[in-house]
Amino acid sequence: MEKSRLSGTFTALVTPFDASGAVDLQALDALVDRQLAGGVGGLVPCGTTGETPTLSVEEQLTVIRRVADRAAGRVPILAGTGSYATAATVDHSRRALEAGADAVMIVMPYYNKPSQAGMAAHVGAVAEAIEAPIVLYDIPGRSVVSLDVDTTEAICARHDNVIGLKDASGNVLKCQELKRRLGDRLTVMCGDDGLTLGMMACGASGVISVSSNVLPEAVSDVTTKLAAGDFAGARAAHLALLPLHGAMFVEPNPSPCKAAAALLGGLR
Repeated sequence: MEKSRLSGTFTALVTPFDASGAVDLQALDALVDRQLAGGVGGLVPCGTTGETPTLSVEEQLTVIRRVADRAAGRVPILAGTGSYATAATVDHSRRALEAGADAVMIVMPYYNKPSQAGMAAHVGAVAEAIEAPIVLYDIPGRSVVSLDVDTTEAICARHDNVIGLKDASGNVLKCQELKRRLGDRLTVMCGDDGLTLGMMACGASGVISVSSNVLPEAVSDVTTKLAAGDFAGARAAHLALLPLHGAMFVEPNPSPCKAAAALLGGLR
């Protein structure tokens, strides 16, 4: 995946299940179709919103393969492959790429609480083991640890295939400083729907969105307007979506998102 394609609205896909608890592949197909019709720029299976820690490795690969097959090259597939174990992350990444992913997204190791040096070593081991593009995923609310700007800069200096960062730290100042130091070397994607306007104003290239599972056209409209320089239009569109963004987290993610998507049909 070329770095230029990491932009606009990427949907952090929910994983549909049937009544037995198995992955509902027909519902997943319908979800992918809905996203493509809504104009999103990319799809992210097996991230936080995809309930990845609850899926077996084989289930994860089934989801990634199905999403890639359904998208059929129309948009890039950025698969979540991170874990708290470095060897497992390498293995998951290789298998996801074989299943059709164009790039992988690796969350910082959760539960283990590594130091900055530990996170850099983890990323480095993955980056050296695969040639595909890597997007780092910083979400301290889930992983407890957070990549700082110095560590991110050092990782980028060492590993050319680290092309992006999903920043769900909630810290717009971090985005500003990363863009000041690294410019176009690192593509930053907002990881919090409510901060899309602010982070793109500071140089982020788009959003990896939860809300676009529900309203892909509306979320894509915000990022499209911002990319075109229509800040006033983007601001109006973004502010109109704030109630939806808030509603996605009235209970732990992804339950509200799946409930809203179910109201629109196709999900249980």
